[in-house]
Amino acid sequence: MSEVRRPASLTRAAATTYAANAGVAVLSLLNVLVIARSMGVSGRGAVAFLIAVSMMTAHLVSLSIQEANANIAASHPETRASLATNSLLFSLVLGAVAAVAVAALARAFPSLGGHVSKALFWFALASIPLSILKQYLVLLVQADYGFGVANVAWVAGPLTTTVCNGALAALGLIAVGTALAAWVLGQAIGVALLCAHIARHAGFGRPDAPLARRSASFGLKAHVGRLMEVGNYRGDQWLLGATWGPHELGLYSIAVAVSDVLAYLPGVLVLVQRPDLVRVDAREAALRTARVCRVGFLVTGGAALIGIALAPFALPRIFGWGFEGAVPQFQVLALGAIGVVAFELLRNALTAQRRPMLGSAAVGIAFVLTVILDLTLIPPYGGMGAAVATTIAYTCGGVGAALIFGTAMDTRLSDLAPRRGDVVWVRDKVALLAAVALPARRVAD
Repeated sequence: MSEVRRPASLTRAAATTYAANAGVAVLSLLNVLVIARSMGVSGRGAVAFLIAVSMMTAHLVSLSIQEANANIAASHPETRASLATNSLLFSLVLGAVAAVAVAALARAFPSLGGHVSKALFWFALASIPLSILKQYLVLLVQADYGFGVANVAWVAGPLTTTVCNGALAALGLIAVGTALAAWVLGQAIGVALLCAHIARHAGFGRPDAPLARRSASFGLKAHVGRLMEVGNYRGDQWLLGATWGPHELGLYSIAVAVSDVLAYLPGVLVLVQRPDLVRVDAREAALRTARVCRVGFLVTGGAALIGIALAPFALPRIFGWGFEGAVPQFQVLALGAIGVVAFELLRNALTAQRRPMLGSAAVGIAFVLTVILDLTLIPPYGGMGAAVATTIAYTCGGVGAALIFGTAMDTRLSDLAPRRGDVVWVRDKVALLAAVALPARRVAD
């Protein structure tokens, strides 16, 4: 039951995981489109605010147990059953405590609850344990190279949400509450798939208190970075929704949703590299990370330039002219795509090599800048202020991650710069994909 399965190759694992994440991106954007077209800017903003509350709180209180799951399950397969049960208990306890704490804070400081109904705000808080458990189980499954089921679990969420919202919109029944319920249902289905996979393989074992302490100890070392990372990613939406309201957040959420597509490649590479980086020595980990990072710079940078050029024509036509204000915000966010690649890949390599505090230091750079810039720019400039703050923070965080990675892993910064061979490799892969896609299109036509 604890036998380790290896994928055929990093390229294959990355390709399938990227395809799944591309599917998630398409479905998520389609869901955003349905909500935007059906409910307008303010409706989209209210839904984005409620989801941000659930997800940000879940990340804040998770103690980053998922990071411990990834490392411990990969290096000690016999612990997976107990890790699964411990993850379930951690998510229930931490999620309940967090929900009560946020509810109390919102009562004391009503602006934290945004411009949404209290009932919906409480419903979002009730979903926090589910969000935490999904984080834990995804990395636990991937530690055994279970990328297939993890990919299905990721796709199940947005697929369920999109289908439900599409049907409700067609019937004229879609509302903020139904959209939130569809999102929670999608999360629940993803968790159910992960639980079923674990039950068939490692199983759910007896709770293990010493292992729980070990997981918490490792997780807390990485959690400093996780706290700051979440502040970078979701904190601006919470602040923007609380200060400017659903309309401005609706515009910014569209810009974020589209720019998130640029982050899928580094996110996928982080996932598929992690099990290997845990097992190899520092020198090999540095070489593998640098090679993948260079390719990430080329692909993501090219995609960002294309997105910036097409945004003025595409975004208003896709989401509606009421969202035209999201165009400059997206263009600013796209400028930070290269920083995101370095930030994600290099920090992940440090954590995989059991140096989570160094990874957290890179996140700290971005976090401090995010807090300062968000508080300075969001109140007077709204969504554009949030976009500028995010781009500057991630760019500086990426530079910081590169400097820390180079020092800790005895790697030259020049090793991270794309080379001619990398350009040729990317060109050949793009040409191969085009050669495969064009005949398929002709057959379909």
